[in-house]
Amino acid sequence: AHASGELLAPMPGRVVKVAVAVGDTVERGGPVMIVEAMKMENELQAPVAGVVRSIAVQAGDTVDANQVLCVIEPLPAA
Repeated sequence: AHASGELLAPMPGRVVKVAVAVGDTVERGGPVMIVEAMKMENELQAPVAGVVRSIAVQAGDTVDANQVLCVIEPLPAA
């Protein structure tokens, strides 16, 4: 788990679907995007609960391992 809200690509692949938009509120573990790697689709989940601040990729983009895919600004601790 990351303390920061950066969602990183776990492996090289291709973005199949982006399930959030900038400004969306997401729960920790909620679906953010799907990346296809080695003919398998991997659902990437939000590392923290918060607000999506930026999305660096779109469907069809090829990504490298550890590339920042999106940034989620963590919600203040309750």
